[in-house]
Amino acid sequence: MPKTLITCDCLGSQTIDAEALSKATGHAVAPPCSALCTTQIARAATAMTGPDAADTIICCTQEARTFEALAEELDVAPPALLDLRDRAGWSADPAPKLAKMSALAAEAALPAPAGRMLDVISEGLCLVLGSTEVALAAAEQLKDHLGVTVLLEDATEIPDTRAYDVVVGRLRRASGALGQFEVVIDALQQVVPGGRGGFALTEPQDGGRSQCDIVLDLRGGQPLFPAHEKREGYLRADPTHAPAVGAAILAASHLVGTFEKPLYIRAEPLLCAHSRAGQTGCTRCLDLCPTGAILPDGDHVTIDPMICAGCGACSAACPSGAVSYDAPPVDLTMRRVQTLAKAFLDAGGHAPRLLVHDAHGAEMVRLSARHGRGLPADVIPLELPAIGAFGHAEALAALAAGFASVTLLPGPGADRDAVAAQVALASAIAGESRIAVLDTPDPDAMSDTLYGGESPAPLASPVRPMGTRRQIARQAARALHPEGGILPLPAGAPYGAVLVDTGACTLCLSCVSLCPSGALGDNPDLPQLRFQEDACLQCGICATVCPEDAITLDPRFNLNESALSQEILNEEEPFACIECGSLFGVKSTIDRITEKLRGHSMFADGERLRMIQMCDDCRINAQYHNQNNPLTGPERPRPRTTDDYLSKRRDH
Repeated sequence: MPKTLITCDCLGSQTIDAEALSKATGHAVAPPCSALCTTQIARAATAMTGPDAADTIICCTQEARTFEALAEELDVAPPALLDLRDRAGWSADPAPKLAKMSALAAEAALPAPAGRMLDVISEGLCLVLGSTEVALAAAEQLKDHLGVTVLLEDATEIPDTRAYDVVVGRLRRASGALGQFEVVIDALQQVVPGGRGGFALTEPQDGGRSQCDIVLDLRGGQPLFPAHEKREGYLRADPTHAPAVGAAILAASHLVGTFEKPLYIRAEPLLCAHSRAGQTGCTRCLDLCPTGAILPDGDHVTIDPMICAGCGACSAACPSGAVSYDAPPVDLTMRRVQTLAKAFLDAGGHAPRLLVHDAHGAEMVRLSARHGRGLPADVIPLELPAIGAFGHAEALAALAAGFASVTLLPGPGADRDAVAAQVALASAIAGESRIAVLDTPDPDAMSDTLYGGESPAPLASPVRPMGTRRQIARQAARALHPEGGILPLPAGAPYGAVLVDTGACTLCLSCVSLCPSGALGDNPDLPQLRFQEDACLQCGICATVCPEDAITLDPRFNLNESALSQEILNEEEPFACIECGSLFGVKSTIDRITEKLRGHSMFADGERLRMIQMCDDCRINAQYHNQNNPLTGPERPRPRTTDDYLSKRRDH
């Protein structure tokens, strides 16, 4: 649906061709303002209250607070905002910016679903950990704002106050997050409030349990949780650094009320390939999760939404789609990528480059635009809440859509190992020069690298694949390699083949029964092991469960049509039942078992040995009629009837 763009040249510091932009985007673009946020703010007010207010986009993000305050004053919904100036207009590149502005406008017009949220309630119950001096000082500052309990490990004297609680003991463990922490304390001693003089303590007891909403850790030792900076409600500071302690106390005082926790991940347990029948398979998300929010739960994994910090690494690495990022959804990210490329090319641009970044990268772009060279005209920025969610499938989709290259700009909180693994996988499929990581905190260094970068030619005929991340990756890879072939991939890749040692394989088909994706199959009519490479997740369950150790994994990307159809990995001649002639089992296996049991005492009788060579129906029939049937009992007594009873009475 067409939008209305309210543009501003920011006191003449950028050039906006409203007529050309309107023609390229199909949106209504009025002549640009020069001071939309000050002397011409009436135009913004008119747009916010007009009949097309819901479809209006104000092209300025620097003064977002001004426009939000205006919307509140007018009692209307805040307007949608788009940054054209910092991302396109303010640039030292003399090339035209129309194609880039068109792409950014087209992306901003995409409908975005509302994020899923979970209400978290904190009543302000705070546990303070630390030495006596530091912890009690923090409690004094927090007692008027929170319900404070101080845990002291080596207290010799209890403070003479009931403004907050003091307990003595050793913290054994802590779990949970904001609003639902649970702690276990050993040697727990509580204050006995009665009596004259100083407070007494109860006898120490182990295993004391308690709940709290906030944990303020001023111990200065090891943190209680992995990736502790991402654990909401857990505040930690160096006790020797007064400003850090003060900041933590201030932050704790504000953690009271109802908060909205984004649900970052959508899970489909039935697709999970973590385990089958107690045999562990895929552990990619478990290995990557920095907060410990993902735990095994039978055949699949479970994700604690309260602990999940939304880094997105699990979504990028999941081979089956059982775990996918949902803030924003994966399909919206794919649409954004494809929309940016299509709009840029349709507006006359050539060989665009995609720069993927998070909020930290967005600030670097703003600083570079205001104080440096800005971004080149062919570099299109894509901001994501978590750069870790942009995996190999998204990168391949970008290249297939017409981008010449993809550059990832990770911020301070990004998991660089996870990003590097996805870049390595995407590079193995697309080529080394097409995908790169730009790891710098310096805006000028970022700009210099982008201005000096040279990319290969983009895809001549862009495609926009649809489907799951796995399907999109395959379609994009085939577009990038129309000649087909087989690409070697790094170890641990989610694509590949299963290699079977036919000399060791006995066709027991244990691997078939446990394969979570259906890549391995059998033939109900013949002893065959079949395999469809496109469906293989390389989870490794088949190799783990194989009793003969006959299976190995081969990470690779088969771009040929053969990957989409079943192939026979192993087959043998079936055995014909010696009674009815129907085919069953594997001839070599039946012959081997018969030969091994030939001299066994329990099979000395030739009839018993013959039963091994019968199908199920014939074996049951032969067993039933066998005189030495171990299940045969004595002849059952004849049922007693009324006539029998009456005849017995007549005899007497």
